[in-house]
Amino acid sequence: MADDSTSEPYFRQKLNVADIIVIVVYFALNVAVGIWSSCRVNRNTLRGYFLAGRDMTWWPIGASLFASSEGSGLFIGLAGSGAAGGLAVAGFEFNATYVLLALAWVFVPIYISSELVTMPEYLQKRYGRSRIRMFLSIFSLLMSVFTKISIDLYAGALFVHICLGWNFYLSTGIMLVITALYTIAGGLAAVIYTDALQTLIMIIGAVILTIKAFDQIGGYNQLEEAYLRAVPNKTIPNTTCHLPRADAMHMFRDPSTGDLPWTGMTFGLTIMATWYWCTDQVIVQRSLSARNLNHAKAGSILASYLKMLPMGIIIMPGMISRALYPGLRGLMIAVMMAALMSSLTSIFNSSSTLFTMDIWTKLRPQASERELLLVGRLVIVVLIGVSVVWIPVLQGSKSGQLFIYMQVVTSSLAPPITAIFVLGVFWNRANEQGAFWGLITGLVVGATRMILEFVYPEPPCGFPDNRPAVLNNFHYLHFSLLLFSITVSVVTAVSLLTPPPDESQIKNLTWWTLSKDNLLEALPEAYDTGDKVGKKRAPFWTRVCNFNAILLVCVNIFFYAYFA
Repeated sequence: MADDSTSEPYFRQKLNVADIIVIVVYFALNVAVGIWSSCRVNRNTLRGYFLAGRDMTWWPIGASLFASSEGSGLFIGLAGSGAAGGLAVAGFEFNATYVLLALAWVFVPIYISSELVTMPEYLQKRYGRSRIRMFLSIFSLLMSVFTKISIDLYAGALFVHICLGWNFYLSTGIMLVITALYTIAGGLAAVIYTDALQTLIMIIGAVILTIKAFDQIGGYNQLEEAYLRAVPNKTIPNTTCHLPRADAMHMFRDPSTGDLPWTGMTFGLTIMATWYWCTDQVIVQRSLSARNLNHAKAGSILASYLKMLPMGIIIMPGMISRALYPGLRGLMIAVMMAALMSSLTSIFNSSSTLFTMDIWTKLRPQASERELLLVGRLVIVVLIGVSVVWIPVLQGSKSGQLFIYMQVVTSSLAPPITAIFVLGVFWNRANEQGAFWGLITGLVVGATRMILEFVYPEPPCGFPDNRPAVLNNFHYLHFSLLLFSITVSVVTAVSLLTPPPDESQIKNLTWWTLSKDNLLEALPEAYDTGDKVGKKRAPFWTRVCNFNAILLVCVNIFFYAYFA
């Protein structure tokens, strides 16, 4: 009890004037950008509120894609995993390059041609019945509340609580109220523009902290030596628990003994990443707000370049933190709040879109546009309420493995969704019966593995691992690949044994049947601005995007090779 009573005054004494100024300026900028962006688009139409009027340019889209993915849970998770295991966790960031390019060059043209607002809506149009759409909408909402919101909220609020000594509920409540205000008022436009601000704050803050950390440790050349010397004061005999890994500076690790095997990071992670970047409402909704395809492509390219940064500004400082604590708490708090608020606003907005457009319209087909907008705003309020109710559960868990649990949940539940989207886009013969039973089979198998993970948790350091072989000897990234294969096999078998889909279910809804004319009809500015100048400039910017995509892949391959 003595520790609890003294901790809060201690933190408040250490919070100096500079720290307070940084935090106040941060909140003031958020409010200002939120108000300004809320006035830029018509928020009284479904297209304006949920898709920002489909008039977003590339730079806020790219910044929002990056900020939405770098939630406080991932922020802390990357730094913590870097401290625990070294550079290999950077593969989670580098892998995003290829699927972000697939999003803009392959998936977005099909989604635009489909004239959709939500991802489950695509599945209904592609496969012809509503049961998959309804199932995926409910499933996505549950995943948002119990994984994304929970992890980000817990990690961010706990960080602020530790740094400021604020009550845990107060820390959480303040951030929820601020994020809710401009998310409810401004819709997707406000979320995207504030995300752009959060990205700027995260990058500037993280770069300053990184420079200070490297300065104190003596530069990059001293990183490996200092990391390998950072041995805990207390270790357990005859184990390697908590000791620095010998392969800490390598990204490609042994496929059987590595903590992040290169086979899983190459293939299994790509399946999980495809689900997140190409089929998840949180991400795709940003690309659908682009004013034309070139802006969507450029946004993905910008996000991909930004995803190269976390190795240097999050993971390496996490490794340095084993030996040093860099300080600058006010800036650290602003960076963490930026990560938290950007992810929360994105999740709130996308969940609101899913419920309104997929579930409410099913319950009330005759609902007016005004009613749908009202429901969309009320859903955010309900999500905030659920988040507050969920806080005691998170606080009571006191789990330090939330980031790992998130990856386990994703590897168990995402591959079947990836499979039915990928087959829907690339295989014309895939039909509704195949997709439905493949999805159900995959989710049952995945849920079984996930339940086993929680029933048989990894034993504490120094204890024998007596878990079932499917857990002990089968990495979750390898399981992701197996689960994807099982789902594809079921979809293929059932589709071939049942009648093929109607022509209406594949026309302009697959990669092989996509018509440029239909794309232009769905989004008149898909390729140009509609005027003579725009038509002349469109091919030029298309070439610029293509060149940057190739350059981006080359840079990515170089980083992989250098740190392999």
